[in-house]
Amino acid sequence: MSHSNSASVSLPRPSLPRSGSPHQKQSAPPSWLKWAIAITAALGAILEVIDTSIVNVALTDIQASVGATISEIGWVVTGYAIANVIIIPLTAWLGDYFGKKRYFVFSLIGFTIASVLCGLSANLPTLIAARVLQGLLGGGLLAKAQSILFETFPPAEQGIAQAIFGVGVIAGPAIGPTLGGYLTDNLGWRWIFFINIPFGIAAVVMALLFLPADQRRSAARQPQVDWWGIGLLAIALGSLQTFLEEGEQDDWFDSQFIWFLAIATVIGLTLFIWRELSTRNPAVDLRVLRHRSLAAGSLYSGIVGMGLYGTLFAVPIFAQSVLHFTAQQTGLLLLPGALASAITMVAVGKISSRVDARLLIATGSVLTTLVMFSLATINPDTGTDSLFYPLLWRGVGTVMMFLPLSLATLSPLPKADIPAGSGFYNLTRQLGGSVGIAVLSTLLEQRHAFHRAMLAESVSPYNLQTQQRLDAMTAAIQSRGSDAVTAQQQALQLLDQTLDLQASILSFEDVFRFVGIVFICSLPLLFLLARGRGNGAGANVH
Repeated sequence: MSHSNSASVSLPRPSLPRSGSPHQKQSAPPSWLKWAIAITAALGAILEVIDTSIVNVALTDIQASVGATISEIGWVVTGYAIANVIIIPLTAWLGDYFGKKRYFVFSLIGFTIASVLCGLSANLPTLIAARVLQGLLGGGLLAKAQSILFETFPPAEQGIAQAIFGVGVIAGPAIGPTLGGYLTDNLGWRWIFFINIPFGIAAVVMALLFLPADQRRSAARQPQVDWWGIGLLAIALGSLQTFLEEGEQDDWFDSQFIWFLAIATVIGLTLFIWRELSTRNPAVDLRVLRHRSLAAGSLYSGIVGMGLYGTLFAVPIFAQSVLHFTAQQTGLLLLPGALASAITMVAVGKISSRVDARLLIATGSVLTTLVMFSLATINPDTGTDSLFYPLLWRGVGTVMMFLPLSLATLSPLPKADIPAGSGFYNLTRQLGGSVGIAVLSTLLEQRHAFHRAMLAESVSPYNLQTQQRLDAMTAAIQSRGSDAVTAQQQALQLLDQTLDLQASILSFEDVFRFVGIVFICSLPLLFLLARGRGNGAGANVH
């Protein structure tokens, strides 16, 4: 293989790059084109990430519109998530089979069309089918966007390039509810899907203009289709995601359905791993996990996903159930943290090439832990002002983990392994979020029951303080015109509501404290990561 141009980073002409012989090293793209590619890839990723959370605040309106039950409407979210996790690890193979540009453009066009179908859906089955299609096509945008950036930028510029990608991935889950709440309240729930149309069209045009053309390959070099691997992957990850989404609602292993999903997950994953490690043309190249940085970084990515999506799950529930915020108010509560994430992402991107990634990740983990312990001090008087700075610093801390972790995990990989590595890395973050939400929702319910039982023991009708409080509440209600029996019943209801509120607050404290402890316990994984400053194979990738 010729390396005559491998040291050159300047370009004599600003034309779009053309793929030549596979035995020749391509010149680096001109500066303006690199950033155009970065914005194109990031726009695709932002569309996908925002749609994972934008629907959540509109479920009540959608439920009323299509006549669905609470459990049925949940499949609008679950269907998208299942399709997402199934397709993400396949993106490397799909890009190799169809061509990276062709597959990315196809995903953008399909995602935009699926968004239109979601907005036009007249009933629940149609909406769920459209959401599954949207998830299948959107999953290709997330992993391929990061892969495209790693293959386009030299090591010295990876930090700022990944920062552009990370703005969408980190800020998207917080922007989604804010945007979704506004559109639902002012234009109707269908506009949470129609809003994708202009941005999808813009992304398609940019991808056609700026992404480099795919290399032509002979029929002999066309990768074979691993149908068994694809089928086993769909069974394994589809069962796992459904298990995580539905487990808490079905009381976990008290349900035969959940048992079936657990067994299908274990058998499916076992057969899938055996298949992919024994075939010459795997759908998902698990051999990339031989890279220590990818294996450790993917595990840590799952923990970051849990912290990112898990806390963004717990905070809105606290705001709406305890503080009685509307969907739009909850979105606005999360917005400053999203903006802080975007600003921090750019700042960290600029210094990441000069600072050990492990130091930044450790700083972000400690900061996030402090934020979690700060949130664990909430009380009935906690309001927007009390939550503002913790949520702001949560956004900063998450970025300090996310961006350096991407560099430390993927930058040491050879160019040929980056697509597969990126797909696996993004999958673990998505699954980490699902695991985080499942664990935290279960923990929230169990700790609520525990604290309520403990509080109820001390609130006995034979307790003098309890009786005095009940008498005072009854007298206050009677003074407003109620009779003695009604006043006593209302006083008991108020006492029960107070008990429930206090149990809820204590359970949220436990959840935030649990997340902080998990981040502290995960710090030893940093010793397995690379420095993440363009070292290793990245030096001869470009």
